[in-house]
Amino acid sequence: MSFLTLDLNLLRVFDAVMTEQNLTRAASRLAMTQPAVSNALRRLRDALGDELLIRTAHGVKPTPRAETLWPAVRRALGELEEAIAPDQSFDPSRAQNTFRMAMADATAALWLPSLVRKIETEAPGILVRMVPLTTREPRPMLLRGDIDLAIGFFPGVVSQIASGGASVSPIRHQQLYSGRYVCVMRKNHPLANGELTLDAYCAANHLLVSFSGRAHGLVDEALAQLNRERRILLTVNQFFTGGRVVASSDLITTLPRHLIASTGITGELIAKELPFNLPNVHVDMLWHERDTRNPAHTWLRGHMSGATREAFGRAGQLLSSKSGA
Repeated sequence: MSFLTLDLNLLRVFDAVMTEQNLTRAASRLAMTQPAVSNALRRLRDALGDELLIRTAHGVKPTPRAETLWPAVRRALGELEEAIAPDQSFDPSRAQNTFRMAMADATAALWLPSLVRKIETEAPGILVRMVPLTTREPRPMLLRGDIDLAIGFFPGVVSQIASGGASVSPIRHQQLYSGRYVCVMRKNHPLANGELTLDAYCAANHLLVSFSGRAHGLVDEALAQLNRERRILLTVNQFFTGGRVVASSDLITTLPRHLIASTGITGELIAKELPFNLPNVHVDMLWHERDTRNPAHTWLRGHMSGATREAFGRAGQLLSSKSGA
């Protein structure tokens, strides 16, 4: 293949299909027919000598070559768009975008009400699709284009991005909030009165919110440093479920303080200071660099960042007024 003879319009089609992971949606995005999109992909396959995209029951799946190529194509197209139309703006009142986002249930409960109000009043054509967050490693979903944004606690991901630099990872991040962990139990729990000691904490039966179902977490690593351990009687994969179980049993759990309000039953729970030290929990927003200059994506990130004070301020007020913590 000679780059001089390559039709660069094929790269725009490739970018749209990679973004949508679906030929029909990509055709609509480009104002083309689906046969025209298929024909453009065939020409690009012939030029590059790679299948690029494989049809599946739910759309198309990129090959390793396509996943490697896409960040460079998206970056180049973004820079060209910015150079040609530097004053391009995003008008939310006329937008017809669909955003796919991944968050834990508790995080979504805090942020989504504000986002929905924003859409209802300013951007009625925007749609939001929530994707289950079942891992602390959302990068594959971002790299594949399965989601546009991930919000949550991703300590390993953020640490690797920070240490490796922007030239290594195409994933970008912004810290939205920093909070602390507390021990949560029902209001009339035997440990609810007085200071929570390390012996009492370790002797109790615990509930762990674990996306993977693995009965080991940050708390267990901290306890191991003290030559202590706890008994995890139950693991669940939702903070809401965890709150409900703790409120009706003698199990205790350790949660980020701001997430207690998302259970909807703060009046039945109490938070106690932990008898050992844990690092702060950071809530980060992750996205792919291909979307950094996208006006619609910039609007979304700006709102999620601006809504942080409202979301966590409201959570803190609910907890202070109802739980007695």
